[in-house]
Amino acid sequence: MSKLELDIEGMSCGHCVAAVSEALQELPGVNVEQVRIGAAEVTYEPAQVSPEEIVLAVEDAGYTAQPRA
Repeated sequence: MSKLELDIEGMSCGHCVAAVSEALQELPGVNVEQVRIGAAEVTYEPAQVSPEEIVLAVEDAGYTAQPRA
């Protein structure tokens, strides 16, 4: 398992947190460690999903995401 921390723009409330959590939980091989306004931390199985796919899932939910440097 690998760890990925994301900075997420556009989140402002509990509904946003729930939407991002749900989007991440739907991905195969992803375990959601924490989602809070402005950020998320996940562990994932690189053989099943890429960091790019994780970012795209957040963006498909309506937010802007990028891996934390």
